[in-house]
Amino acid sequence: MKIHQYQILEDLLAEQIVEGRLNAGDRLPSVRVLCERHDLAKGTVLHALSRLEARGLVAARPRSGYYVTERGAPVSATPRPAAPVNARVSPLLMDLMQNGAAFDLVPGAGGENTQGLELLNRSINRVMRRQRGQSHLYYDDPSGSVILREQLAMRYLRRGCKLTYEDFIVTSGCQNALFLALMATCKAGDVVAVESPGFYGALQLLEQLQLKVIEIPSSPLTGMSVDALQQAAEKWPVKACIVSPCYSTPAGAVMPDPARKQFLQLAEQQDFAVIEDDIYADTALSYTPDPLKKLDQSGRVILCSSFSKSLSRDLRIGWISGGRWQQALLQLKLVTQLASPLSVQNGLAEFISNGDYDSHLKRQQKCLRQQSEHLLNHVRDWTAVTNVEVPEGGLTLWIELEPDQDTSALFSKLKNEGVFIAPGALFSTKNKFSNYLRLSFAHPWNDHRQKALSVIGKLLS
Repeated sequence: MKIHQYQILEDLLAEQIVEGRLNAGDRLPSVRVLCERHDLAKGTVLHALSRLEARGLVAARPRSGYYVTERGAPVSATPRPAAPVNARVSPLLMDLMQNGAAFDLVPGAGGENTQGLELLNRSINRVMRRQRGQSHLYYDDPSGSVILREQLAMRYLRRGCKLTYEDFIVTSGCQNALFLALMATCKAGDVVAVESPGFYGALQLLEQLQLKVIEIPSSPLTGMSVDALQQAAEKWPVKACIVSPCYSTPAGAVMPDPARKQFLQLAEQQDFAVIEDDIYADTALSYTPDPLKKLDQSGRVILCSSFSKSLSRDLRIGWISGGRWQQALLQLKLVTQLASPLSVQNGLAEFISNGDYDSHLKRQQKCLRQQSEHLLNHVRDWTAVTNVEVPEGGLTLWIELEPDQDTSALFSKLKNEGVFIAPGALFSTKNKFSNYLRLSFAHPWNDHRQKALSVIGKLLS
């Protein structure tokens, strides 16, 4: 795996702290000094410092710098998860989605690189010409196109999963896959564990299916707390758990291997279904972690994903690999969706097999890293910001503001300016993240979006 410059600086400073060359309370050299001393860009230095802060080795003090934390301080006990409650979603979600603003500060501002989509459209058009008159009067196999499922199996083989095309069902996006997974494993009134903060789309599904939700604390660095999940599962009848081990939303956490093994052992002991949301894997900025499904020995993990985050929101093609629930999932798809558009599936399969998808991901990775660093540099200048999580994948920054800030109120003010954010209230059934917000770097920073960032900064100060 390629070692990046920020990792070298992070390791160097961490070594100095651990060995006692930098003591608790010591101020680190300024960002400017670190840039000059190590010949690094400002964004690279800030990235390294953010990762040290996430590890608990340093802490930022507003307008003062970074300081070494008290090493050896007692570790706080695992947070106790609250009792299950009926799932509910903030009404702000409908407002956000109706404006097409889930991942854009200024919807419709343009500027995107469409090279990958143009190649995909050519592949789809070629397939449609070849299939002319041959398939328009027939339904597709409910499992989906065989050649697309073969491509999915080969891609997951590269990530350590020994799956065949028969292990996949094509769905209408990842949200549809999660919906099928919940329907196959739960009934109304059952308890489902989710990450907190976590994906608001999952909360939306739980509300629709009349399921109870129990929120499990999630670290922005290592993801869901398995210890807290164990506490919950031993006290309440958890039927399923939705988890994103590879770049969770909104913070972009990656669950470490030991925690993954502990997680699956707990699922076996407490007999609950594991629903893995793998949608952000292909948005990696440096490396792509293996899926949790790789460690699944008993068919307990239901793998869900789609191309919406890595290729196009408009491409409603996803997939599910259901393990022991595969047949039940196929029957549910037959009832709820019947079939998927065959020409789009086969065109997508051709796009992947030609190598065009991998080329697209390489271009996207470069753009996303530049766009994330630009956003990070801008956000750090806002006086109300106390912490920013810097992920290695995903499309967003998870930003903590001063405790007296209310991002739901900020949402309403910004909407009047034509600017949209995702307030922290969306990522929980409780108002636990009222002073947090999620900002996306999925789009290029043109003049419209630059102006939007300035509007946010002014309102915050």
